[in-house]
Amino acid sequence: MKDSKRTIAIVCGGDSSEHDVSMRSGQGLYSFFDKERYNIYIVDVKGIDWHVELPDGSLAPIDKNDFSFVMGGRRCEFDYAYITIHGQPGENGVMQGYFDLLHLPYSTSGVLVEAMTFDKYVLNNYLRGFGVKVADSILLRRGEPYDEAEIERRLGMPCFVKPAADGSSFGVSKVKNADQLAPALRVAFMESDEVMVEGFMDGMEISQGVYKTKAKAVVFPATEVVTSNEFFDYNAKYNGQVQEITPARMSPETARRVAAETSRIYDILHANGIIRIDYIISKDKDGNDVINMLEINTTPGMTATSFIPQQVRAAGLDIKEVLSEIVENQFR
Repeated sequence: MKDSKRTIAIVCGGDSSEHDVSMRSGQGLYSFFDKERYNIYIVDVKGIDWHVELPDGSLAPIDKNDFSFVMGGRRCEFDYAYITIHGQPGENGVMQGYFDLLHLPYSTSGVLVEAMTFDKYVLNNYLRGFGVKVADSILLRRGEPYDEAEIERRLGMPCFVKPAADGSSFGVSKVKNADQLAPALRVAFMESDEVMVEGFMDGMEISQGVYKTKAKAVVFPATEVVTSNEFFDYNAKYNGQVQEITPARMSPETARRVAAETSRIYDILHANGIIRIDYIISKDKDGNDVINMLEINTTPGMTATSFIPQQVRAAGLDIKEVLSEIVENQFR
């Protein structure tokens, strides 16, 4: 007899430098999910080694032909995949394409949206066409020549050097003069074959989560990011070198405008599940707040202290119910 509870795979790990961070998100999600409603398993994906953690602590290999595993002599199949890989293959459309072939519902947006949001340069230029304000940027490819003087002339200093197609925690540098470009590019090219050099935007950094179902749209309160580091880097994100204020200290009107922009971008992308959009709120010459999109995270961190769980709590919601709504939305 088939179990009446849906069986969910929390798919984490991945092949990027953020593998261990993703595993922590997987553990966070496991703690959040409604165990009375779902059978929950953590699946660690790394290279071609895919395995599931069984209740007794042992590991069982995943059969990639149908994303199943064997437990107690019985083949077990999943009804749904909650993808929390930070980086490839879970944030760039590859894992989504695999699940599409298997007709297995999953928590993120589809292949095209994932591939596009993973490539920061492509995303910025796509959304610019819809009137979303983003910084000017230049794309550099491994092995191609570049002109430091031209980069400085066009973007000014300081600027940011970041992998164009990778997670957002590694390989990012704030460059204050042209002499720092070459070493910053070497670091970024260790993470990606394409690197984006982006103009600096001065202002308050905030991050806002959103999800939508067939029944409703939920935009969470934004989180303000305050760090004494040069920017919101790995140490600020994961080693506590940051102050995170939820809700962010914005005027009610600016908060309303940011929420509206977050909802609009979600719809432009036809996104699915929870996404998190980062912004810089700068000032124009008249002192008015300007909303600049920084980047989009389609598999945001899900530890107890991550932005999204903080924002869910600030909204007065139960993350267990939020996750259940996201899962059940695929089956309505």
